[in-house]
Formats: sequence, C-alpha cells, structure tokens
Amino acid sequence: MRQIILDTETTGLETSLGHRIIEIAAVEMVNRRLTSNHFHQYLNPGREIDPGAQQVHGISLEFLQDKPLFKDVVQDFIAYVAGGELVIHNAPFDVGFLNYELGLLGMQPIRHYCPVITDTLKMAKALRPGQKNNLDALCKNYQIDNSKRTLHGALVDTELLAEVYLAMTRGQESLMMESVPAQAKRIAHTQGARLPLRVLPAAAEELQAHQQYLEELEKVSRGNCVWKLASQDA
Repeated sequence: MRQIILDTETTGLETSLGHRIIEIAAVEMVNRRLTSNHFHQYLNPGREIDPGAQQVHGISLEFLQDKPLFKDVVQDFIAYVAGGELVIHNAPFDVGFLNYELGLLGMQPIRHYCPVITDTLKMAKALRPGQKNNLDALCKNYQIDNSKRTLHGALVDTELLAEVYLAMTRGQESLMMESVPAQAKRIAHTQGARLPLRVLPAAAEELQAHQQYLEELEKVSRGNCVWKLASQDA
C-alpha cells in the first residue's frame, strides 16, 4: 500500500481570487513505513502573496523569483503521486488548489491520478469530536514533537502529519499484526493444565463505549474495522 502525505502553501486562501500554490511537499509511506522518496518544490506564483498568508508560512515573493512555475514541475509531480493514496489535512483546501493549477494547464483533476484521497482532519473530528484538530493540537494529543514547526511549511507539515496519521490509525494496525490462526496455533502448543478462567461480564456502559469505539474505527477504516469483520465471520 503506497500513501503520499501531502501539503501545500499558497499565496492566499481563494482560487477564485487567482491565488496560486507556492510550495508543494509530499512524503512517501509504503505499508505504513516512511521511505526516503520525498517530493518538495517551491514555485513562482507569478503574482503577489497576501500579507496574511506570508505571516503564516514566511515565504516571500523575493525568495520565489528564481523558482520554477507549476507547469515546469507538473509532470514530475504527477509521476510521483500517480496511483498513490493522498493523505492530506483539510484535503478540500489542497485538492482545490491542485485542481485549479491543473485546470489552468488543461489537465485532469488530481483524483484522475490519485483516486483515493484521505482527509485526516475529517478523521480527527470523528475521533475527537468537539476538540481542536489542527496539526499542532494533534501533535500535542499524540505526543509528537513539533518544536521545529515555528512557521507553517509544507515539508515540515507533511513529516508531522505522517506521524499523526500513524498515531491515529495505530489501534487498527495493532489489531492486524497477529492473525487469529497464528494465535490459535500458539495456544494449541501450550502444555499443562489450566485453572478455570473467571469471566467478568462487561457492564452496560462499557458495552456502549466499546460499540462507540468500533463505530469510530469503522469510519476511519472505511468499513474495514477488523473487529467488526471478525464478528461477521464468526
């Protein structure tokens, strides 16, 4: 499974006002392991940067003057992401800007090249309803060091988001690490008599909390919650 953790920085918030991408960063994760295959590119937007946006990411137009245009790197970018699952925090924003840039070049929207797009902000809201779910808040919740994130930068943010994504989905991973047949085989080889096990039934509120947790896992895993699949097969 190949996933691309992606982030962009832009000249402003609205493509309808002609704002453009000025930085794209992406890190590759294969079978939940980060590789050294990264994509990172600053871009000359050919227009001014909103002061508010520059305060957020700290990228100046002067710095971007000698950088390539989006059209100069688009083929390399598409070749890098094609076929992978995009993992983006607040995906509608970045996808909107990518589609805008691709549209200016007469190219297909990004889903044509990457049909699966996962929004980690949507995931976080399902797991942490009513709480702050920006990248800094998630790093704090999952005890991820974000001290190097003094400004919003696409490359730093993708690296942090990769750790956040792994943390948010780690429970699902741990359930899949050992299959039921492997457990049964280990038990079958256990020797010696055992004392009867004392069974303590779960209380009603515990069962309700467990069911709510399964429903959250079901949303995050897009219908592939291991516990629910196992109960259906039983």
